[in-house]
Amino acid sequence: MARHADGTPEPVDHPHGRGEQLPAPELDHGATPEMGTSGRPHEAVDAPLDHRPGTSGVATPGGGWRRADGPSLKRERRKRKGGGRGRDGDPTVEDAEFQSYYGRQIVKSAVWKTPDVPLYLFLGGAAGSSAVLGAAAEFTDRPALARTAHLIAGGGAIASVGFLIHDLGRPERFLHMLRVFKPTSPLSVGSYILSPFSALTGAAAALTIAENLSWVPGWVKAPWLRKTAGVGGAVFGGPMAAYTAVLLANTATPSWHEPGNQLPFVFTGSGLAAGGGLCMAFTPVDQASPARKAAVVGAAVELAAMHKVEHDHGIVSEPFHIGRAGKLLRIAKACTAAGAVGAAVLGGRRWGAVASGALLAAGSALTRFGVFDAGMASSKDPKYVVVPQRERLAARAAAEASTG
Repeated sequence: MARHADGTPEPVDHPHGRGEQLPAPELDHGATPEMGTSGRPHEAVDAPLDHRPGTSGVATPGGGWRRADGPSLKRERRKRKGGGRGRDGDPTVEDAEFQSYYGRQIVKSAVWKTPDVPLYLFLGGAAGSSAVLGAAAEFTDRPALARTAHLIAGGGAIASVGFLIHDLGRPERFLHMLRVFKPTSPLSVGSYILSPFSALTGAAAALTIAENLSWVPGWVKAPWLRKTAGVGGAVFGGPMAAYTAVLLANTATPSWHEPGNQLPFVFTGSGLAAGGGLCMAFTPVDQASPARKAAVVGAAVELAAMHKVEHDHGIVSEPFHIGRAGKLLRIAKACTAAGAVGAAVLGGRRWGAVASGALLAAGSALTRFGVFDAGMASSKDPKYVVVPQRERLAARAAAEASTG
């Protein structure tokens, strides 16, 4: 732009020919409907984050990972030396603090439904241990215990398959799981455990019932046929009781994945306690001794393993103590302990065996529901993902510093 000798700008010709000096254009800084919002309707950008709709968890004061070993909101943010300015006097950026996006969960929750999956876990464990007891009773001259165990194993297996199919939504989805066998997939391996187990235990139960039906051919009532089916089911009984724990531990759900080494012991012991308790409750006391012993041993294993799950994994063990899962597991622990003591002390009496068996079965079922709910709760709060990650990073850095 041309200027006079004194530095003032010369007049600029007006587009219409008049020699007038035009003022510098001014931008309209007036508020618009779009300014001052974050893209969400009627939501101010500078509104406190805890007052915005749809936020919770780590993004809110006292929520998320700050509730567990995270920095306090009242603590002042650390600044660099020099009053928050660098060497050249320019302001420096403060240390970033973790916040999840709008307080949303980081790990997607499992799509399994309740009560379908918890009942599937419980019935599968009880059926697996009952199958083992039934096969053992066949060769120890305990026909009443064998009959009861076969019926519980077969009924539990078929019912568990029913709950699984209901959770899948359509029956053909279960058949689709059998099209491929993948040894590295717990779900695929479990499908090939559940299928023969339910078929063999169902056959043993059907043959047991057929013995009392007059219209059934004699060859169907042959003892060797029932024993063969019972032994075949028992082969898959142990894996049936334990594989569901491996299935849960193989997910990214924090409270299932971290205690993955203890969950198989919890589920196996819980299944043994349930199967032994149910067989003990429906078998005459003079033949129920193996069931009583199995129930007591299973309850002890379950309580010991569950104690490690609840206390050995830092913040990831927290969901087992709080909320609905905490209540269920406390009741389960009381039922299991009372049932074990009752089986050991009063199991030789009919009423004592029935009461103890009922308590053991109830404790086992509540344990499955509690573990399931704890895992689902841990997937919904980002702190159960972030805090363990930071702890592992800190431990790794400390180890590298010590070795370096």
